[in-house]
Amino acid sequence: MIPIILNANSIEQLAAKLNLLAGTKATTQWERVFSSDRRQVQYGINNLNEIEKMRLKEYLIKHAADSDQPIVPGL
Repeated sequence: MIPIILNANSIEQLAAKLNLLAGTKATTQWERVFSSDRRQVQYGINNLNEIEKMRLKEYLIKHAADSDQPIVPGL
């Protein structure tokens, strides 16, 4: 199991470890990922505890493709 995430750098590292790039999906798409057990298993999110899931979801939505602060792969 992955340890509890406490800071922004760790959240970013966790997203990278799970191969989740925030800017590859819009906010609603990330919402769907976290609301579907099947998608959570597909991305490995199901192995995280509730705090980690919440922080990861916040990070991915904050930097989603349609957000004010997108993180675009390759930049």
